[in-house]
Amino acid sequence: MSKRKTDLSGFVRVRGAREHNLKNVNLDIPRDALVVFTGISGSGKSSLAFGTLYAEAQRRYLESVSPYARRLFNQMAIPEVDEIEGLPPAVALQQQRGAVSTRSSVGSVTTLSNLLRMLYSRAGDYPAGQGIIYAESFSPNTPEGACTECHGLGCVYEITEKTMVPDETLTIREKAIAAWPSAWQGQNQRDILTTMGYNIDIPWKDLPKKDRDWILFTEEQPVVPVYSGYTHEEIQRFIKDKRQPDYMGTFTGSRRYVRHTFANSQSALMKKRVSQYMLSSECPLCQGKRLRQESLSIKFAGYDIAELSRLSLDKLAAIFGPYAKGEAAALRKMAAAHPEKVVVAKRIAEDFVARLQVMLDLGLGYLTVERSTPTLSPGELQRLRLATQVRSNLFGVVYVLDEPSAGLHPADTEALLRALDKLKASGNSLFVVEHEIDVIRHADWIVDVGPAAGEKGGHILYSGLPEGLRNVKESLTRHYIYEDAVKGLSDPRIAKDWLKLEGISRNNLLNLNVSFPLSVLTSVTGVSGSGKSSLVSQVLVELVAEQLGLQVDITGDTEADPLEQTEVSTTGGRIVSGMKAIKRLVVVDQKPIGRTPRSNLATYTGLFDHVRKLFAATPAAKARKFDAGRFSFNVAKGRCPHCEGEGMVMVELLFLPSVYTPCPTCGGTRYNPKTLEVQYKDKNIAEILGLTVDEAADFFDEEPAISRALEVVREVGLGYLRLGQPATELSGGEAQRIKLATELQRGQHGQTLYILDEPTTGLHPSDVERLLLQLNRLVDAGNTVILVEHDMEVIAASDWVIDIGPGAGEAGGKIVVEGKPADIITNKQSRTAPYLAKHL
Repeated sequence: MSKRKTDLSGFVRVRGAREHNLKNVNLDIPRDALVVFTGISGSGKSSLAFGTLYAEAQRRYLESVSPYARRLFNQMAIPEVDEIEGLPPAVALQQQRGAVSTRSSVGSVTTLSNLLRMLYSRAGDYPAGQGIIYAESFSPNTPEGACTECHGLGCVYEITEKTMVPDETLTIREKAIAAWPSAWQGQNQRDILTTMGYNIDIPWKDLPKKDRDWILFTEEQPVVPVYSGYTHEEIQRFIKDKRQPDYMGTFTGSRRYVRHTFANSQSALMKKRVSQYMLSSECPLCQGKRLRQESLSIKFAGYDIAELSRLSLDKLAAIFGPYAKGEAAALRKMAAAHPEKVVVAKRIAEDFVARLQVMLDLGLGYLTVERSTPTLSPGELQRLRLATQVRSNLFGVVYVLDEPSAGLHPADTEALLRALDKLKASGNSLFVVEHEIDVIRHADWIVDVGPAAGEKGGHILYSGLPEGLRNVKESLTRHYIYEDAVKGLSDPRIAKDWLKLEGISRNNLLNLNVSFPLSVLTSVTGVSGSGKSSLVSQVLVELVAEQLGLQVDITGDTEADPLEQTEVSTTGGRIVSGMKAIKRLVVVDQKPIGRTPRSNLATYTGLFDHVRKLFAATPAAKARKFDAGRFSFNVAKGRCPHCEGEGMVMVELLFLPSVYTPCPTCGGTRYNPKTLEVQYKDKNIAEILGLTVDEAADFFDEEPAISRALEVVREVGLGYLRLGQPATELSGGEAQRIKLATELQRGQHGQTLYILDEPTTGLHPSDVERLLLQLNRLVDAGNTVILVEHDMEVIAASDWVIDIGPGAGEAGGKIVVEGKPADIITNKQSRTAPYLAKHL
């Protein structure tokens, strides 16, 4: 018996895991090993790795801390599992967007900023006569460090007549004051002005200047009676006759409204709306460096701290290397006057260089310390966190990683594997959810979940040493690992025309000329940070949208504070020819399809409109005079009054994070009882929303409009999602594929330009094949598809490849090679070529 016990001492034993779609899973997985969880999208891999193993490790840790401290954690739900033995403490490195505040940066995530501040405080070159200042004075986020003029923002903002009244030929009634709210609140302000005797029916420019200034800039808030729809003279008569007003209205000047909304609104959209009336310009005192003058007067290696934070990590490594080795000339000079500073400079430089080295190994040398985290891709952010962990030298921890190869070029994936090996060698366990074949091949142990997605998944097909997967018949993964059959690729299509761009300058692209072939499938490739997304998802989208007269939002995150978003602008670039062949632009990105549980697959794709009409056409609905609106959970007449159609209510728990629980009134169905009495084919509307796409396809097989929409969603590999699955539960990849499906079900007229940024993120190789079929369908219908892509299967199946590089950051931004896939692989400079060669 004791022999068996020692054999299993190195294993984590899971018994009865039922989280999400897991089917009462029992599993033993080794510690101190690289364990890869694989399986098709939606099979249950993340439910096992994150929802069960990580959630349980976190729960056990939090049990040991005080209830007060527990509030500070973003707590996961307690997992549904009978027992887990032998589970060490866990650290999760998930794919998620950066912190919402742009004050979070590469430097703060990696602690490089703290080291720099300490260095400047203790070993900086101070001007003669200046006393020592402490580390916090080198942070723009502290009162001691922030510039006195701009409070550490780097910009000053002013609200002017021109920003608030863009068209002075309009009257106030015609909404000349654009900065005022557009709905009832704006009408209220106009009615108040009428009571006060201002003429709201003459052009703004014809009003006396003192009137215009008072309306826009006053801080007074007079309260006056409002009689809607009457003239000033009639209102004066009503007041004299003491007639009861409709209500008493409080006036708010336009500038005051903008400032107040910006400072106090909880809504990101409202903030964004009013921020357009605020003119920003660089702070004249700190020149955008955000720090007070005393802090900027201190130099190290000839730079102030703001200048140093703007250099790439590659350059910083070159500057700090000689200090770390004790060879810098400046150290000798320092030794004469301040010998104690030499010790500090050398020690901090050593630590700084060691931290940098891990980041450089992970291919992040092109980033700067001041780069804000919302501007990083999820892959970049995850690698930054990984670099911090490699450096932390923890021991005996489980690291749970969510697709660490997402957004990585195969050359960068090799560096990632070296970093993971380092963590393992330090005595840690690695549980990695992954689709990338190179990472799966590198595993010590494979757990394959499946066989399909959603309800048809949740079983462990295999758990063991990699070689054993070869014999598991129902595994879809094994084909891609062990069967290197050469695919018969069809001949690339020939472009009918070219979209030519000239003089593009943005980020690391400098005066670049590029031509995109039309009516074919093009992949833009290159290592992470080479400039692919700047070229395709930003410049190309901007320029084409401008030509088509469209408004597009290419900012990364609508949640970020608009005032703190550092504008990266395209400083040069124009379309020279090819636009006559493009009538529409569709950007299929990974932004959420909605930020609340009200938005879901059924509402976003338009499918729910058809379903509601079917319910409204039933005899029971007609008898009760229920229209289609009755079956919407966003409309008061049909929804549950308690949760207002959310299906969930938030429960505030003292000392613990708030939790969402199903609404006690409607049981999570979202509807009121009368609405749920109406049935279509023995199911009520809530039961329909509970169906998966696959189940709904069978259920609605006689309804062509609904069937067609569901079929397209299945074709992009999302058959496992529930129709009513809230947008908040969808991954970026799932949101992107829902957008693609919505687009595919539209009637195709050709001449549309589709732009997709890494559509294979989060996809199993079998799902990638399905995605390729869909993209080819779009091209065959006369459209152009341009992808930013790292997946070699997709690149090999493209008609044209544009490889950007050769390196990242300043070492990138150029076209290394372009042509058919077969032409790329002979290029010696291309870092994509050797990997692509294996797939052709």
